[in-house]
Amino acid sequence: MPRPALFVLAAALAFTASAALAAKLTYSATLNAASEVPPKESDGTGIVQVEYDTDSKVMNYTVNYSGLTGPATAAHFHGPAAAGVNAPPVVPLKGALLSPIEGSATLTDEQAKELQGGQIYFNIHTAANPGGEIRGQLQELSK
Repeated sequence: MPRPALFVLAAALAFTASAALAAKLTYSATLNAASEVPPKESDGTGIVQVEYDTDSKVMNYTVNYSGLTGPATAAHFHGPAAAGVNAPPVVPLKGALLSPIEGSATLTDEQAKELQGGQIYFNIHTAANPGGEIRGQLQELSK
């Protein structure tokens, strides 16, 4: 086989191999007041849906919620933490926090490991519950 053809073949195989390693992972979290630490009194509920691209490290998210004690004053992805443990915000949401909230964020390598390891949670804060009113741990959905 001529050298240029070998080069093209090698480049095509390398591209195919790297594309095969990239994956889109889907995560979800059910938000409720009982999952807050400490638990809160609220009828608020919600769901977070995340699609994460392992190649670009971009996380696209949608948050739907209702029943809070008042308007959302802040919302964040927090980590690293297991369920029942508090951690600092790692991805604060910016802009209007009206349901549904949609956005994207590029994760660091460490945040990506934490997401894939089940160590990221999401919560929504209100004036009545400044530490968080509803919370849920992100879990990868079955493939």
